[in-house]
Amino acid sequence: MRIVLLGAPGSGKGTQGEKLVAHYKIPKISTGDALRGAVKAGTPMGVKAKAAMDAGQLVADEIVIGIVEERLQQPDTAHGFILDGFPRNVVQAKVLDGMLERLGQPPVSRSVHLAVADEEIVARLLDRAKKEGRADDKEDVIRHRIEVYNGETKPLLNFYAHQHKLVDVDGIGSLDEIFDRIIDAL
Repeated sequence: MRIVLLGAPGSGKGTQGEKLVAHYKIPKISTGDALRGAVKAGTPMGVKAKAAMDAGQLVADEIVIGIVEERLQQPDTAHGFILDGFPRNVVQAKVLDGMLERLGQPPVSRSVHLAVADEEIVARLLDRAKKEGRADDKEDVIRHRIEVYNGETKPLLNFYAHQHKLVDVDGIGSLDEIFDRIIDAL
């Protein structure tokens, strides 16, 4: 099973991704975690990423793609994986398709979209910020993150729908209810 998790920030991708890891016994690959891991391991792409991060710059797409490719070559991904945070746009999705083919791996099996209304996302993230004391999650910042997601990442829904790989899952309810919906959809 090769799964791409899609959903706005706060839609529950991280939580549901961990539940899918336990269920399918395959690794979840978060681009943030993969970047930090590559930097810590000192891989060639990790060295490039560290230089960009130390300079206070965004890590370039080609470095992120390279780090994902390094990660997908590790033995634990041979039987599948769950991607969280990659691809972020249609260009990256096309690169991922080519990368998997080049690596001799099967293509993405499914893209799971956790559908949650924007106002529910704002409420969830404001609540999380309050509970966790996160001063960085202010409403204007949250709304901007949603705008970025809607502009850059939401077009992936059509990309995967055209490949007949998209499953829309209602992201409202208890964690177990949502998880059961995902498993039923897969």
